Amino acid sequence: MTRPRDGQALDMALARRFARYVRPYGGSIGLSLGLLFISGALDLVGPYLTKIAIDSAIPEQDTGLLLRVVAAFVVVLVLSFVTRYFQQIIVTRAGQSIMRDLRSELFAHLQRMNLPYFNANPVGRIVTRLTSDVETMNELLTSGLVSIVADVVTLVGITVILLWIDPGLALITYTVIPPLLFASFRFRKIARDGFRATRERVGRLNGVMQETFSGIEVVKLFGREGANDESFDRENTALRTAWLGVNEAFALFFPVVQVVLAVAMALVLWGGGVRVLADSLTFGELVAFLQYVQRFFLPLRDLSEKYNVLQSAMASMERIFGILDTPADEAEFDARPKLEEFGGSIEFRNVSFHYVEGEPVLKNVSFRVRPGERVALVGATGAGKSTVFSLLLGFYEPTEGSILIDGRDLRGLDPRSLRARTGTVLQDVFLFSTDVDWNVRLGDDALTAEDVDRALRSSRAERIVDGLPAGRRERLGERGRSLSVGQRQLLSFSRALARRPDLLLLDEATSSVDSETEGLIQEALHEALHGRTCLVVAHRLSTVRDADRILVFHHGVLCEQGTHDELLRERGIYHRLVQVQFGTEADVA
Repeated sequence: MTRPRDGQALDMALARRFARYVRPYGGSIGLSLGLLFISGALDLVGPYLTKIAIDSAIPEQDTGLLLRVVAAFVVVLVLSFVTRYFQQIIVTRAGQSIMRDLRSELFAHLQRMNLPYFNANPVGRIVTRLTSDVETMNELLTSGLVSIVADVVTLVGITVILLWIDPGLALITYTVIPPLLFASFRFRKIARDGFRATRERVGRLNGVMQETFSGIEVVKLFGREGANDESFDRENTALRTAWLGVNEAFALFFPVVQVVLAVAMALVLWGGGVRVLADSLTFGELVAFLQYVQRFFLPLRDLSEKYNVLQSAMASMERIFGILDTPADEAEFDARPKLEEFGGSIEFRNVSFHYVEGEPVLKNVSFRVRPGERVALVGATGAGKSTVFSLLLGFYEPTEGSILIDGRDLRGLDPRSLRARTGTVLQDVFLFSTDVDWNVRLGDDALTAEDVDRALRSSRAERIVDGLPAGRRERLGERGRSLSVGQRQLLSFSRALARRPDLLLLDEATSSVDSETEGLIQEALHEALHGRTCLVVAHRLSTVRDADRILVFHHGVLCEQGTHDELLRERGIYHRLVQVQFGTEADVA
């Protein structure tokens, strides 16, 4: 959606779009409005009852009439309480349902965004959109829009009553409205800009907190607490400054409303007092008129206060719909045919790729992997090895060239269907804060308990699970921190094997584990690789040596390929990498 930049046009565009989410709950919203109208009408009865008491019951000493007036007051109060109670219940339920729908759509849309989006947008800001921005829109609905409609209806009702009591006094009252409207429109732009700035600052602050606490171990290891304090204080101060700017605007605006109300009351008291002295207006009518004037300005003041909610919500809407308007790259995959079977053949044909224009990561790379072949990718850090995996899994598309899966261009296939047939083990293992069973299945109900047991046995992780107090039901804590690095890696290997994948991708899966765990993984690999195509990014010679073929990358170029012995005889880059490892007891790269 192309959003207009003019403020008023933008507000209308956002409101129309938000109405699409409100429409399914129109019945509940309509009922809530109806109850508000009833409650508002009941509120208008009080001043008229006061007039009857002052002009009739008290002067005539009519006790019966006075009791009836008091009883009417009680009935009106009870009915007003009941209608407001049910109105609040109904509008809150509708509001929460609308926010649930919006959060679900936003969450689903974000999950369909490709990796470049998440690389460019900090997680903290994304979480802010899903939580506080959505909640601000809920506040707009439950205590904003519905109340605004009710306030407008109340204003219309009081206007009619004021004109009925005394048209002259009513016109005197209305003379103060133009300056109030002028102040409101001036305030509108200041509030919008201020709330836009505060939302941006909240997102930045959440990003700092999320990044700090996600990497708290690194923070403590390198003594970065002081630097992080400075970064947090900088963003925290910027947020404070943004809020102070908004509050300064409100601090000026609300006293203006109070002054206008005081001027209106003074004008009515003077004009009405003159009419009472001239016997053209009763004292009861003057008292009722003053009460109606006060109630007339209450909705006006309420409407001005709703600017707080309205402008904050408009800023949140703009940001939320901005995400929804960002194309979900993976949505286009729905129209592509799925890979129903995978024969195991992979070919990179003249593939080049860059993340940043002018900085190529892969340069004219061509190779072919035969079905059932185990191929290792080696090279220095930054040589482009892991990028090969990202391209193969469809997270990015080649800048030039093509990737063929069983002879079919990956651009013409749904890469999610290839991912479903792929078991991937990464160096940086991510485990969810649930139990072992869920982390192996990843919530896939199609996998049975037998499938999980088989995967744990195949990965040699069974003994680890058996040693946990609750076994497969043991909760692992955030990111699986209750387990060692090696244990997490074995569970990650179990996850990869659980779906009986046709393709295995191991991205430096043994680089951070101890020798014993590496031995278990190598043992499991020999068993798991039977009949499967496998690509391994590795630094350790022990992982590379047994590969059917080794691809050597250097600065994004595929420089050498062959078996371990063939490459040693060539005495090229691979030979130097092996010398480095044996000479320093270090990794291959």
